[in-house]
Amino acid sequence: MKTALVAAAFIAVAAICEAKQHSSFRAHTEANASNGPVFSTQVRLFGRTVTIEKVPTLSENEVIGFKGYRAADGTFGGLFEFNEHGTLALDTLSVEHRGRSLFIFVNNRPITELRIDRRVTDGKIYIASGLTVNDVALLQKDWPPRRPRKK
Repeated sequence: MKTALVAAAFIAVAAICEAKQHSSFRAHTEANASNGPVFSTQVRLFGRTVTIEKVPTLSENEVIGFKGYRAADGTFGGLFEFNEHGTLALDTLSVEHRGRSLFIFVNNRPITELRIDRRVTDGKIYIASGLTVNDVALLQKDWPPRRPRKK
C-alpha cells in the first residue's frame, strides 16, 4: 500500500514539473505616483524613473498564442494572443488607462513601453523588437505557433 502511495506521489510531482512554464510575460500599467507603495513601485526603465502598478494586468496565465518575427535591428519581435480573460483585461486597460504607458516584461526583463492610444478589442499585443533568440525559443516552447482553422 505504501509503495502505491509513493508511486502515485512521484507521478503527481513529475506531472507538475513537466507542466512548468519555461518563460514569463508580464504587462504592468503606468501608475499614479500618489497611489502609494502598497499598489505601485518606482523603477528605472528605458533611461527614466517611472511608477508602475505592482500587480501585472496581464501575465503568462492569459497568453494562449505567440508568433515570433525577425526585427530590422537584429532582435526579434512577437505577437502575443490572449484568452478570454486576457482579452477582457486588455480591452479594459486600453479604455481606463488611455494616454498612459504599458510596460512589457518577458523573462523578467523590460522589453518595451507601449503608449495606450486606442481601444484594443482583438486580444493581441504586438512587440516590434527587443526579444532575443533565447526568449523566442522559450516562448515558442510554451506557446507553439497556432495553425489557422480551416473554414
